Amino acid sequence: MREIMYRDAVREALDEEMERDKNVFIMGEDVGILGGNFKCTEGLREKYGDLRVKDTPISEAGFVGMGIGAAITGMRPVIELMFGDFLMVAMDQICNQAAKITYMSGGQVKVPLVIRMPLGGGRSSAAQHSQSLHAWMAHCPGLKVAVPSTGAEAKGLLKTAIRDNNPVVFFEHKMLYTTKFEVPEDNDFTIPFGKARVVTEGDALTLAATSIMVVKAEKAVKKLQKEGINIELIDLRTVVPMDTETIIKSVKKTGKLLIVDEGHISFGISGEIATRIMPDVFYDLEAPVQRLGTADVPLPFSPALEFPIIPDEKSIEAKIREML
Repeated sequence: MREIMYRDAVREALDEEMERDKNVFIMGEDVGILGGNFKCTEGLREKYGDLRVKDTPISEAGFVGMGIGAAITGMRPVIELMFGDFLMVAMDQICNQAAKITYMSGGQVKVPLVIRMPLGGGRSSAAQHSQSLHAWMAHCPGLKVAVPSTGAEAKGLLKTAIRDNNPVVFFEHKMLYTTKFEVPEDNDFTIPFGKARVVTEGDALTLAATSIMVVKAEKAVKKLQKEGINIELIDLRTVVPMDTETIIKSVKKTGKLLIVDEGHISFGISGEIATRIMPDVFYDLEAPVQRLGTADVPLPFSPALEFPIIPDEKSIEAKIREML
């Protein structure tokens, strides 16, 4: 299977879905002429024209609202936010309109809208451009939330999101964009929401992770495998819907669970996972559930301050060893 960069997998999904359905169009800041801040839409304006790849002013509230309007009238907009942090200035549109219209109309009005955005730290982009806000979106009923960790997942989940009749918030970790992964060339390749992936099988401990933390955890897991320590690594893929069944099945086998998510520890995805599985695994656990995440502080600009507060391969390995 060929290897391509994560951002190229995103572009390929967009290209294939625009080719498949004339109602799919892209809108956002610099998505057209410049090809997107992270080059995920490069070349698409030239292929489909500026009516289907639309550059917008710097007004997230404005163009997210436009996307919602287009969606409820039969189009399938894919909105790109330059940084995930900027969803805050479109919160009313996302959480009070997109998420609620179907419910408030008794199911009569659908909102087939995708809002793509980069998330996460690691580039010294400081506190207002480095956040991981997927837990915020997961807390809003009516939204689906995807957190792909590989190029294949970026392609397969994005194609699923575009075909979905519900609003989907799609988080792409900015540190993965130039990483190469094996990605299927199949135009009909999709990945269903709510189905986790077992990356590695093991019986020593279950490790559930999201987004780039799957990549970091896999490096730690492979190192431990050389010592005969076999960890079962689970990639959630989507947090709404969440596949707790796969995690529960694994924990019943291993008796231990570590959850790694780049969001802040407090009130985040890791705590939600732990709470959801507890009634089913309480008597199977050999030790308390443990969590790793970003420290509860705004992300610093300085690399010397930023890197230590975000989980990495070393901190994941250390936590696993502590739990064994």
